Amino acid sequence: MIDRIRQSTEAIAKGVGVRGLINIQFALVSEALYVIEANPRASRTVPFVAKATGIPLAKAATLIMTGKTIAELRADGILPEQDAAIIEANPFTAVKEAVLPFKRFATTDGRIVDSLLGPEMRSTGEVMGLDSTFPLAFAKAQAAAYGGLPDKGTVFVSVADRDKGSIIFPVIGLVDLGFEICATTGTAALLRRYGVPATEVRRNSAGRGPNGEPTISDLIEAGEIDMVINTPSGSGTRADGYEIRAATTAADKPIMTTVQEFGAAVQALQASGAGFSVTSLQEHTARRGL
Repeated sequence: MIDRIRQSTEAIAKGVGVRGLINIQFALVSEALYVIEANPRASRTVPFVAKATGIPLAKAATLIMTGKTIAELRADGILPEQDAAIIEANPFTAVKEAVLPFKRFATTDGRIVDSLLGPEMRSTGEVMGLDSTFPLAFAKAQAAAYGGLPDKGTVFVSVADRDKGSIIFPVIGLVDLGFEICATTGTAALLRRYGVPATEVRRNSAGRGPNGEPTISDLIEAGEIDMVINTPSGSGTRADGYEIRAATTAADKPIMTTVQEFGAAVQALQASGAGFSVTSLQEHTARRGL
């Protein structure tokens, strides 16, 4: 897939005669790669990559626009001699996390907007997490963007049927870290089948129980839930999912809406149990000898 994107980028840049930076939006649907738009300008990714690699991409692109060649920029030390495909002796990982302040936005009827992502541009900024491993880099990115992941407490899990088989091991990882798990009926039954202790909680659509048992939104609003895992389901549970995500956003608690993000979060919690060190970009660049 990376090769296909690279080839498409080169073909587009050549076709429109771009010398310098080009911002291309791709969409991948059913293994088919589509180009949404191509703009002859920099994007927010350019400064991120420049800081992560220590390469002044904007400066290099500007010089190329004035007639300089890549070979000349390499000879002048502006671009590295080796291609980016060469792996460094001391590799590192940079994670870009979009800042999505959903709590600041509301629908026309005053409800918090849904935190599920679509084609709209909702990000108001980005942060970088940088470390020698992906889990620690992801943990840093979460800390910078949203205040970090919880190191203890209760996690609520409710996922679509298609995702149920993918959450077993990440949930087991949370239990091993000392977290308590609560879930809706179907997810709780699945977890117990794999030996994971899970407390069943009521859906919002079911309302409070005959003896006043709270719904999941009641628990979130009461501060009894420390993190939420909720992947979108079909139309039958769409309203429940929205209420869960809106309550979590209003309570300023972390919420994961994909199993991939959930798995990364568990890895981050496992790796950052003893905390992590922080260095400046200047120190990081100096260590790499750039």
